[in-house]
Amino acid sequence: MPSGRVHNLINIAAFSVVSGAALTASRQHVVVITPAQALAFTLGFAVGTFLLSPDLDLAEGKVDSKRHWGILGVLWVPYGLLFSHRGLSHSWVLGPLTRLAYVALMTALIVGLLRYVAPGIPLPGVPEPVSLKVVLPVVAGYYLSQWLHLIADGVRPDHGMKRSLRKARRR
Repeated sequence: MPSGRVHNLINIAAFSVVSGAALTASRQHVVVITPAQALAFTLGFAVGTFLLSPDLDLAEGKVDSKRHWGILGVLWVPYGLLFSHRGLSHSWVLGPLTRLAYVALMTALIVGLLRYVAPGIPLPGVPEPVSLKVVLPVVAGYYLSQWLHLIADGVRPDHGMKRSLRKARRR
């Protein structure tokens, strides 16, 4: 199983290949990629690689993604206690969603606490709905970064389903 730094290097190398292929395909008019879409994909990929790694389920330890959060890295300790390493958090669809849901929950708790403690403090509002032309590249970049991590860990897309089927057969 690669270290956090090796995972990051794998993702950076893969991003270089994907972005080079996208640029080539765009210049040859095979696909149309706007600068906003390219930026959205890049941001989603970077967040998934450096901030929301599947290894946050080890957050009580020294994890690169947790360190990238700085002082807020402590917020990931409960996530590490909730999810066993290589369990649900290392699944192909639900794993990335657990981290997004956890970020949403932590954000809601912090905003709620700030509004309670300092009701007069100005807080940013809920953003306006964003076009699917921007949301889809963010999601694609985020999920690709997660899947590259799982591939490097040797986790197959069906790893949770096979385990569930084996348990069902034993019963």
